[in-house]
Amino acid sequence: MTTQEQLYAGLDLDLSWSERDLPERERTKHVHRLHPYLGKYIPQLVEELFRRHVPPRGRVLDPFAGSGTTLVQALESGLDSTGVDIASFNCLLTSVKTREHNPFVLERDLRDALARFEHGDGAAAGASAYLRAWFAPAARADLLRFRSLVTDYESADVLRVILARAARSARLTTHFDLDFPRTPQKETYWCHKHKRECKPIDRADHFVRRYTLDTLARLKEFAHARKRRDAVVLHGDAREVELHGPFDAVVTSPPYPGLIDYHEQHRYAYELLGLDDLREREIGAAVRGTSKAALAAYCDGIVGVLTACRAALEPRGRVVIVVNDRRDLYPQILDGAGLALEQRYQRHVNRRTGRRAGEYFEDVLVARLD
Repeated sequence: MTTQEQLYAGLDLDLSWSERDLPERERTKHVHRLHPYLGKYIPQLVEELFRRHVPPRGRVLDPFAGSGTTLVQALESGLDSTGVDIASFNCLLTSVKTREHNPFVLERDLRDALARFEHGDGAAAGASAYLRAWFAPAARADLLRFRSLVTDYESADVLRVILARAARSARLTTHFDLDFPRTPQKETYWCHKHKRECKPIDRADHFVRRYTLDTLARLKEFAHARKRRDAVVLHGDAREVELHGPFDAVVTSPPYPGLIDYHEQHRYAYELLGLDDLREREIGAAVRGTSKAALAAYCDGIVGVLTACRAALEPRGRVVIVVNDRRDLYPQILDGAGLALEQRYQRHVNRRTGRRAGEYFEDVLVARLD
């Protein structure tokens, strides 16, 4: 068994940060906090991987774009990028983060929509069974009223992200379990987060106001940090969409087998916004969990994605994968995709989104064309 001393001796310290060195406010700077997203990697890690493996003004591909961390950091680092994701909410969120918004239109739209909402405008109609179950009547009415105003504005997608963020916070769930609530919480409960009795949320208007103003501030902040480069977001399966290469590098963090159903995690957004739910096409969706069959299906799916990426990669390009490969699946995955492992770093993970007990480590795999 590996001792703690051996484990720490093998770490790449330039890819590992303490809470003191890299506080939460830095890990979630500007648009990286536009909407909570479980399991995303931090922009400082992506920035260092770009420095090591991507040439200046190069092109980067992320076939598992998630909440858009790779694409956002590419814009800040002066790189062109393309991101692909099967989840339509992920694509909406990434598009809003990376789009070059007209600052005057953005401010006018968000402030006007908020003023109308606070004046009582909008129709609280069209509640699905899910919305009736997971939101108190007043909170549900607030969200539906705001939703009815969204399409009046050029910045409609930004308003949709604000609505989704408000809905996440306003659900009938405990304060300490926003990531994986199982059943609606309708009674007073002992809150492990606040160490006192708490009541379920019964309204959403304060969340709408808070997140409208916060989103406006974060988008304006990022407008000053980004470079004039391109970020393309593709909604679909990376095994099937046209990737428009060549790319100088692939930098990505694939989903872990059997861990998170991102469609279900953002169910409130799909219900409120009427988004396309393609969960049956997620990698490993046909066989969920971590059984032998599920892991085999997962490996086949990742091989298919990396094979497509390989075809879009420059001959001297690198594939950089951030993953906790505790089941040691990736040597066979890389081999199946025609990639040769060149380097393997291990990093200690500074706490990411959500609560996590104990220590956590990740591998950074660097592969080249075989």
